[in-house]
Amino acid sequence: MNHHDHHRHTGDAVDVHFIGNATVLLSYGPLTLLTDPNFLHRGQYAYLGHGLLSRRLTEPALDVHELPRLDAIVLSHLHGDHWDRRARRHLDHTVPILTTPHAARRLRAVHGFHRTAGLRTWKALTLQRDGVQVTVTALPGRHAGHAMLRRLLPPVMGSMLEFGPAGGPPRMRLYLSGDTLLYDGLQEITERFPSADLAVLHLGGTRLPGGFVVTMDGTQGAELARRLDPRLVLPVHYGDYTVMRSPLSVFLAEADRIGLGDRVIHCGHGERACVPCAPGAAAEVY
Repeated sequence: MNHHDHHRHTGDAVDVHFIGNATVLLSYGPLTLLTDPNFLHRGQYAYLGHGLLSRRLTEPALDVHELPRLDAIVLSHLHGDHWDRRARRHLDHTVPILTTPHAARRLRAVHGFHRTAGLRTWKALTLQRDGVQVTVTALPGRHAGHAMLRRLLPPVMGSMLEFGPAGGPPRMRLYLSGDTLLYDGLQEITERFPSADLAVLHLGGTRLPGGFVVTMDGTQGAELARRLDPRLVLPVHYGDYTVMRSPLSVFLAEADRIGLGDRVIHCGHGERACVPCAPGAAAEVY
């Protein structure tokens, strides 16, 4: 048994596999979650609504058919680069999906994913398997700054994933930002939850026609990390689509500038990171 298998079997670490875009496999002992399933291939187009298409520039590290057994899917919102036609067709329709009430209604009624739970902000749901659990709490998120644009884009949620023994206290808190901009409503996260062990931040500075930016760019992402003060930070959702205009290098430079560079996990597309629950332990990328 190698070092990484030891962590996975003893449940004292979360194993993170970055598949691409905002799609991440998270394993804690026997529990496995998938975030924002996007399995379009390089050159294929994601439909972002209202006639807007964006071409994928990267290849997912796993195909949808190569996924392990899933305990649940955490879906931040119903957008073509987070829930695509390959996910819709090929994912197991019996897997629970935790998402926004808006996405849940559509997934149940239109796509036949009947074990879908719509979580309003601050609502939580706990999943257990073989002596461990994860509690998923829906958090605030705002996909657009302009009120008119907010009406055109699907509602979005962040989430806090708390991993630990079944019925026991959390051993690790993992924050998923979802496709949000930096805004004051995110401050309440720090009031309700002690600092996360790991913040997975959706970056990319996604720019729509007319110049509207609808996801955090590198500078905003670094500022959110400063405000939330997590132990470690994993940047995702950058460089995958033509609408993404803020490269990872901007985030890394800004994180360095404000003194957070040593918290960033340098886990690129297709790589894995083992994130120990112990507060002082470093993440290991492999």
